[in-house]
Amino acid sequence: MIVLQHYMEFYKNNFAFFSTMYCIVLFNELYLQPDSKLHLMEKADSTIAQMRKGVLEMCVLAAISSREAYASDILERLKQSHLIVVEGTLYPILTRLKNEGFLSYRWEESNSGPPRKYYSITTPGMAFLHELHAGWDELVSAVSALAAVNNPSEPTGTSNTSEQ
Repeated sequence: MIVLQHYMEFYKNNFAFFSTMYCIVLFNELYLQPDSKLHLMEKADSTIAQMRKGVLEMCVLAAISSREAYASDILERLKQSHLIVVEGTLYPILTRLKNEGFLSYRWEESNSGPPRKYYSITTPGMAFLHELHAGWDELVSAVSALAAVNNPSEPTGTSNTSEQ
């Protein structure tokens, strides 16, 4: 009984909060349908993030294809290209590429802290990068061609022409 009294007292003291939360949940359920613009934008953002993840290996290889670099330098090069990547994402990619023989590294003493690991692309890594570029070019071409042919001026189900 005491627990119920505490619960009722808590609910009474926080009635405005619970009422507001109920209204928000009710509004979301009634008015924000799965095909709402907000849902579509969130879905598009998620899909774009997945596309970016899919090309990160190519981007990392491209970032060091012209000269060796250490991790923070690679992150900066990616950032300059508007690809925001965090260390927790970069290091597994570097390790995977190194284990596959596409990268090598060397340690260099630093004047301002611990030694730095400098990564460079190997000959097989350069060949892999060229294959990735070719695949990317084919993909961009195919998607661009498809978009050009099937580029409706309005979403499916609507018509821009009037009957005469």
